[in-house]
Amino acid sequence: MTAARRAVIIGFIAFLAAVAGVFVGRLLVDTPKPSEAELHTLLHRELTLSADQEKRLQAIEAKYSGRREALELEMRASNIRLAQAIEAEHGYGPRVTKAIDETHEVMGELQKETLRHLFAMRSVLDRDQAAMFDKVVVKALTADAR
Repeated sequence: MTAARRAVIIGFIAFLAAVAGVFVGRLLVDTPKPSEAELHTLLHRELTLSADQEKRLQAIEAKYSGRREALELEMRASNIRLAQAIEAEHGYGPRVTKAIDETHEVMGELQKETLRHLFAMRSVLDRDQAAMFDKVVVKALTADAR
């Protein structure tokens, strides 16, 4: 095998790995989960919310939306760094390891921010509404386990 052919094959493998990393990142970040849609449907359609509750929830949503967008941009940037590391190292080297760790850190922060958001929304609800909310959250978190 010639050096040029080997370089083309390695480049192609690195490209595929980079594309796979971006694809996984998009799956994790870009599309809203059905459980999120279910939770928002419950909040805005099924829990008879007062005008004050609606106003408070809108403020919570606005704050979370901005933070989530920032973390999603960070996630995309992290995926790009991972792709660059894969392309540079052509294997599981220190740059790839560091990029993976950074990606996990951003994913963890997004999860923490989402939970803070959920608890902030829950604090607006009365006891009965919170009980229904809790059931939907538990169902959403255990959906993959069923």
